Amino acid sequence: MQKEFDVIIIGGGVVGTMVARWLSRYQWDVLLIEKQADVAMGTTAANTAIVHAGYDPVPGSLKAKMNVLGNKMFDQLAGELNFAFDRRGDYVVAVGDDELPALEVLMEQGKKNGVPGMILLPGAEVRRREKNINPNVSGALWASTGGVCDPFQITVAAAENAIMNGVTVMVETEFQDFIFDGKRIVGMKTNRGDFKCKWAINCAGLYSDVVMHKAGIRPDFKIKPRRGEYFVLDRAEITIDNVIFPTPSDKGKGIMVTTTVHGNTIIGPNAVVHEDKEDKSVTTEGMDEIWEGAMKLVPGLKKSHVIATFAGNRAYGNGPSRDPSLNYNHDFIIEIPEEVQGFVNLGGIESPGLVSSPAIALEVVELLKDAKALPPEKREWEPVRMARPRFRDLSNQDRQLLVERDPAYGRVICRCENVTEGEILAEIHAPLPARTYDAIKRRTWCGTGRCQAGFDTPRVVQLLAQELGVSPLEITKKGPGSEFLFRTTKDVEG
Repeated sequence: MQKEFDVIIIGGGVVGTMVARWLSRYQWDVLLIEKQADVAMGTTAANTAIVHAGYDPVPGSLKAKMNVLGNKMFDQLAGELNFAFDRRGDYVVAVGDDELPALEVLMEQGKKNGVPGMILLPGAEVRRREKNINPNVSGALWASTGGVCDPFQITVAAAENAIMNGVTVMVETEFQDFIFDGKRIVGMKTNRGDFKCKWAINCAGLYSDVVMHKAGIRPDFKIKPRRGEYFVLDRAEITIDNVIFPTPSDKGKGIMVTTTVHGNTIIGPNAVVHEDKEDKSVTTEGMDEIWEGAMKLVPGLKKSHVIATFAGNRAYGNGPSRDPSLNYNHDFIIEIPEEVQGFVNLGGIESPGLVSSPAIALEVVELLKDAKALPPEKREWEPVRMARPRFRDLSNQDRQLLVERDPAYGRVICRCENVTEGEILAEIHAPLPARTYDAIKRRTWCGTGRCQAGFDTPRVVQLLAQELGVSPLEITKKGPGSEFLFRTTKDVEG
């Protein structure tokens, strides 16, 4: 058996990295394992990037509690970890008088959940605020605490801050099974060998049911992936200034139209419950459904504005709420179960999991405190993770100074998003190195513009091979099995 850790966290999504970040404050040796080639490749990689205000979850549920607490933490968190976050508020829009009562229901629900800063707006005010909205809008619920963020930046930043504070992060490391001593978990088996641990934390997202079953708990709990499909629009074509939700349905929050911190407009998602956790296909039926829903909110959308489509799966679980009186069967699971020792179990973390992630991490800390398991805090813990320069966001004067310091920042690799060689090199040599094309893309936004990587890919592959000291044939899009190149076109002597 390999090195012993005090804690092993299974899963490198936004929840797992947030838990790692908060546990790095304590005198523990922590390991985070992620089966993919990078963090943020599961549910975190394919969502709407919304910091929800908290009026949507069922009052009294863990979702409601974590959503509102997490939302309050985002300003400080963005300041400490230096990720993009814009608290611009969000709108739930009614089209026609028959949808107005739903806004009042959400308003009352938000009050029960403790959401501040909500008001009901008349249709004329909504039209004044959002010039592209459906002219038939009859009103909206505006929540001032809603916002948008970059889930990739958040996850990478949390992981890097954890690494700064002593956490070990291992990618391409897949959990296989637990090692027990009686009822206590004392280690786990992975594809890279066995590791000892005193505590294991399940942050496995779509596979959290598999992990908890391996631990011998909740045999009836099942995650069914709920696929959501999206359109991405070119920011040069249409400007949506706000986060616009429709009135919700029994399928969820509905098809929304929203701006992003990068200036693009995103449309989606739908909600298709299916069986295959790895099926992220985009379907004709799904995209038609999304377009129809989006046109109800913003009739001026044109398909010629679309530059990309994608889909992701959310962890739709059947976990009941802690409060049986709620009769609510799709709540978060955050627990230290009695049946097994040394195990913190998180499951069913779907929307609003992104905004809830820092609050979930603190809840894990509280559970460990209650179990009298936490060691003392470190005398020196660094909460701040400095961001690396982003050339497109700098003034011309700051750009000149940066290029004078490092000429690599003067060579533009991605023309659409104005990403430079210096930024790419910095990410390859970051505390959590970017070793694939998609890892570069997530960190720099390279390849996300109108040309969709048509210009930059060869140069990025060359830089990765050069800096990692490997053949270009070994460079992948997202990990083993996704290599770009399979042979050279000619032999080169020398």
